[in-house]
Amino acid sequence: MSVEATALPAGKEPTLRVIPMPSDASHTGDIFGGWIMSQVDLAGSIPAVRLARGRVATVAVNSFIFKQPVFVGDVVSFYAEVVKVGRTSITVDVTVLTYVAVDKERRPRVVSVQQ
Repeated sequence: MSVEATALPAGKEPTLRVIPMPSDASHTGDIFGGWIMSQVDLAGSIPAVRLARGRVATVAVNSFIFKQPVFVGDVVSFYAEVVKVGRTSITVDVTVLTYVAVDKERRPRVVSVQQ
């Protein structure tokens, strides 16, 4: 199994942290992509609302790339950062990170911490 390295945004706290529940998952236990997209929208709105000092509305999503599945009980962290401000628009980049220990068959496994 190839593991892609992911770096945490340097010196930043997550804008939003969420734990998906069984109602957010398919019958196979994978969290729905739509649920993740909804959480990204919420996370992205937080810095936009602060900057706008009021209401904002989502008008476009440039891309979504799902690199790994998310499962019930995972802690999912969303990092949002304003990257561009126009006359009436605010572009926010949202990075989503989740980490799950998996076995050779890519199934979630218990993490054993040895000290």
